[in-house]
Amino acid sequence: MGQVPAATRALRVLRYLATQPEAVTLDRLAAEVGLPRSTAYHLVAAMVEEGFVVHLPEEHRYGLGVAAFEVGSGYTRQEPLQRIARRPLALLVDELGQSAHLAVLHGRDVLYVLEERAPGRPPLVTDVGVRLPASLTASGRAILSALPPAQVRALYPDRAAFVDRHGGGPASPTALRALLSDTRQRGYATEDGEVTPGFASVAAVVSDHTGHPVAGVAVTYPADAVADPAVVATATRRTARALTSRLRGR
Repeated sequence: MGQVPAATRALRVLRYLATQPEAVTLDRLAAEVGLPRSTAYHLVAAMVEEGFVVHLPEEHRYGLGVAAFEVGSGYTRQEPLQRIARRPLALLVDELGQSAHLAVLHGRDVLYVLEERAPGRPPLVTDVGVRLPASLTASGRAILSALPPAQVRALYPDRAAFVDRHGGGPASPTALRALLSDTRQRGYATEDGEVTPGFASVAAVVSDHTGHPVAGVAVTYPADAVADPAVVATATRRTARALTSRLRGR
């Protein structure tokens, strides 16, 4: 870590804190980010001064500060991911004749940030601004399958973390691990009737330049309307790879 620029270390701290459900101790932060404790202490102290990290002295813990929220709000206003994805999603819809959408992970939910509806297709529950349990959706499963196992465990520590909509989907950490393992081996995620009975979805993950999963591209269709879901999966994965390439600057 000695040759890693301070800016890179600070960004790693921000990314780690953003994935945690609550504030963390300095020792845990240092261990997870891979910094010596003394280095982590001086780094977060500077970030506290700038407002990107907040110190909770009574709890001896650190969390994200208001400045980090302002950066996130700026991202929301500019919507770069949505702008990049709009045309590729429209092309995907034209190719398949089915509706497509883009979702990002928000805690244990996915938040739908873009939808391209196919002509003549009915409206879906996956409208822009809607949140759904990540473990039940194809988009969420695609993203979760690309996260570090420790982060998935933090999000889903026990059975109480799972939501049941229509009697399907994983109901325990063990079941989720098995589902995500299958997703990684397959290269894309699926769901069938677990969000809306009679509808199925296929999704693939979009990653940034660090390999971190930032979104899921999904196509949703009536379960009896597609003869070969593998065709949908191939097109969806191609679109996700194109978006990943754009985000990486290639």
